[in-house]
Amino acid sequence: MSSGIRQSVLALLTAALVSGAVWLVPAEAATPAATYSTQAFGATNAHRADHDRVRLKKSACLTRMAQRWAKHMARTGRMVHQDLGPITSRCDLSWTGENIAMGYSNGRAVVNRGWMHSAGHRENILRPQYRLMGIGAYRDGHGRWWASQVFGRR
Repeated sequence: MSSGIRQSVLALLTAALVSGAVWLVPAEAATPAATYSTQAFGATNAHRADHDRVRLKKSACLTRMAQRWAKHMARTGRMVHQDLGPITSRCDLSWTGENIAMGYSNGRAVVNRGWMHSAGHRENILRPQYRLMGIGAYRDGHGRWWASQVFGRR
């Protein structure tokens, strides 16, 4: 096999390997909802750090509850808090709280321009007792974002 053919075959194999690796990236990591949630999570912890609070850890259980609720609100078109009792028991927590919002274009905005400018929501973000958080975001058919941020402590 000539060196030119070998180089062509090697280039094709490399391209196939690289393009195949793209498919190995979890689909959730690239979704707009995941980006929205990641931004909100980072902004929340930045505010907590600015106020000498411990950073919140991601809870899979709280994330599922927040995602489910954001989707529910978007589908019903109603911004209403969910019952936290079932979350407290399902996620095995002693403290729970929730922030909800609609209409903010990204996760940083919902925290910085929304929740931090509302006394009750700000109190939830900065409450020293919380240790865990889950965030869900869902875009409705009109392109509006709905968000749920659920806090907890064991």
